[in-house]
Parts: sequence; structure tokens; C-alpha cells
Amino acid sequence: MDSSTIFLILISILYLNPISTLEYPQEIINELYPDLMDNPNATISTPPAKPPTLPFPPSPRSSPLAPALFVIGDSSVDCGTNNFLGTFARADRPPYGRDFDTHQPTGRFCNGRIPVDYLALRLGLPFVPSYLGQTGSVDDMIRGVNYASAGAGIIFSSGSELGQHISLTQQIEQVMDTFQQFILSMGEDAAYNLISSSIFYISIGSNDYIHYYLQNVSGVQSRYLPWSFNEFLAQTMKLEIKNLYNANVRNVVVMGLAPLGCAPNYLWSYNSKNGECVEMINDMIMEFNFAMRFMVEELNRELLEANVIFCDAFEGSMDIIKNHDRYGFNVTSDACCGYGKYKGLVLCISSDMACKNASNHIWWDQFHPTDAVNAILSDNVWSGLHTSMKYKNDLKISRKLKHI
Repeated sequence: MDSSTIFLILISILYLNPISTLEYPQEIINELYPDLMDNPNATISTPPAKPPTLPFPPSPRSSPLAPALFVIGDSSVDCGTNNFLGTFARADRPPYGRDFDTHQPTGRFCNGRIPVDYLALRLGLPFVPSYLGQTGSVDDMIRGVNYASAGAGIIFSSGSELGQHISLTQQIEQVMDTFQQFILSMGEDAAYNLISSSIFYISIGSNDYIHYYLQNVSGVQSRYLPWSFNEFLAQTMKLEIKNLYNANVRNVVVMGLAPLGCAPNYLWSYNSKNGECVEMINDMIMEFNFAMRFMVEELNRELLEANVIFCDAFEGSMDIIKNHDRYGFNVTSDACCGYGKYKGLVLCISSDMACKNASNHIWWDQFHPTDAVNAILSDNVWSGLHTSMKYKNDLKISRKLKHI
């Protein structure tokens, strides 16, 4: 059975009942992981029948530094949205979440916390719930909502081969629905004050390369050179941020992309020697980040009350990779959890595939960093503790948020 046949079988299973919990057929597991199946004690963990309740960190401040944190993005910041969707882009089974506060999978594509969890703690806020994981009451949403969905891209169809996801445009629509609920519940003035004082964190764009441009969907590479493609993505993002601004959003953190060319999946698929990053991919990511940085500068000139910053995750991540000894990482190319060379063939689907100690790994799975890396990057976003990632002169998202 070749890989394309396996993929078609998986997709057909998904769409027979897209909302049900997904389980991997044993025949396909045996085909993909013959070495794993040689271990009689090995088991493939299946998702729980019901997505778990998302936890909150202990003792959020009574007077947080911002009233709420709203998150838009992809799997880099998804905290459980895809638990409710018919998709293979799910992290609702062990060993995902094994080092999280509850030691249970929550839908985060990490062994522990994602960057916005650390940011919430800095702000004195609870971990914000996913849009699909809360009741819809204003009390559930008033401290913030996470709309991020794994597989989502700036382009509507990016990641669609994985199954259902909530695209950037759809996430913005969900944000607007939330705002309407605030207005109806607390009145227009109070709602606008809450929205304008809150922090909006946007982390998206990886899937437009992973599942669109690098796969040359619809012959996109013959129509767009990388720079033109990046310009298209940046201008699309600019329009969406303007839509948020028109709804009274003022404080926005825009995250650039991490070095995808160093991700275990591409080290495996491009036959990297000695774990060397794929320069062709990283060059595109650096161009994307430059285009996004320029777009943010345009927004701050055009929108008089806007406080938008760009954070270059590429620079922060490359600092970690190059200075891994200083940060305590001794495994820089292999994922902690996965299968194949560099553990980059597929997402981690079993606890038996995971390393014992993720804290000395840069990569958790084929595309996502470990909790330890997320902590370092969030420190950089907050205060530039390890290396500067932020671009906007004299930015003050709020007078209380001097660090950002």
C-alpha cells in the first residue's frame, strides 16, 4: 500500500463522519510504523470521546495589565479549536499535553504551554478558552477568546486537505460575532472600551507554505514568485487587520514565521545532511517576515490610533538554534515525538514515539517547538529578554504594558 493510497483511505474515513472522534485503522498504522508494531507493549492512543475542558492557570491577577487577550492563528496557538472539528490536524491525544499544567492533552500542539499561555500569565489573565470550547456567554469570553485553528492559513483553502479548519477570514468573522455579543450584553461604550484596551495576538501564515505554496497547489509557483506570493499574503493580512481596526481594535501583536526550513519534516523530506536547515524554505520565510514587517509599518502610519507591532519569530528561533548550548538544548534537529529520520515523517500519534525529556529538544513534533522554546520566545515578545524580536519604535500598546 503506497502513501497516496493510505492518504485517500484516511480522508475517506474522515468524511464518512467528520465530526466523530478520529481513530487510525490498525492496517494503516502497521504500514506506516512497522518498527513500532514490533513492540508488543506499544499502543496507539486514540482521542477521548469528548474534548477535555480547558484549564486555567492558578490565581490570575485581580487587576490584570490588559482586560483581555484575543488570539487569531493556526496550530502555533490553537488551544483546542480543532478538537471540535473533523480533521487530522488534532492534538487531543497523548503525548500532547503531557507536560502541560494538567498533564492531559487539550488540543495544544505541544508537550506543554503554547506562547499565548505564557503571555496570558504575564498579563495576569487566565488561559483564554477556544471559541468553540466555551459556552458562548459573555462571562466566558470577557477575559479573552482563542479563535486559532490548526491547518488555517491566510489563504482560505490552505490546509483544506487535512479536513475542517477555521480560516483567517472565518476567525475574523467569529471575532465580530463576539463583539456583537459584548455590545448587546454591556452596551456599546463599555464594549468598545474593552475591545480597544485588549491585546490581539495574530500568529498565522505557516500553512500557506506547508499546505499551499510548497505543494504548488493549482500551479501557484508558476503564477507567483516567492516575493510576489509574500506580498499577496501581507496585503491580505493588512486588510484583515484594518477590519479589526474598524471594529475598534487598537493593540495588535503580529507574529512572523519561525524557520520552517529547520523543521524536522523538511529536514526529512529534503534529505538534509547533518540536520542542516533547508535554505530555500528559510529564504522564503525571511522574505515573508520582511513583507509583514513593512506592512505593519504601513498600518501604523495609516491608522492614527493603531498600536501594531511585528515580532520576528525567525530571528528569535534562529538565535535558539545557533546558541542551543546556552539555552540548554542538546537535540536541535530531531523532534521529540515522531517517526522516521529526524522524527519528521508524520505528527506524533503515540506516547511510545516520544522522547522521555522534551526540555532538551527544540522541536516537539514535525513542525512545532517544545514548551521550553515557547517560553523563551514569549520572553522575547514580552521584554526582549534573550533577543529582540519586536519592530516598532516607541511602541506602547498601553501605558501599563511598558514591556511590549
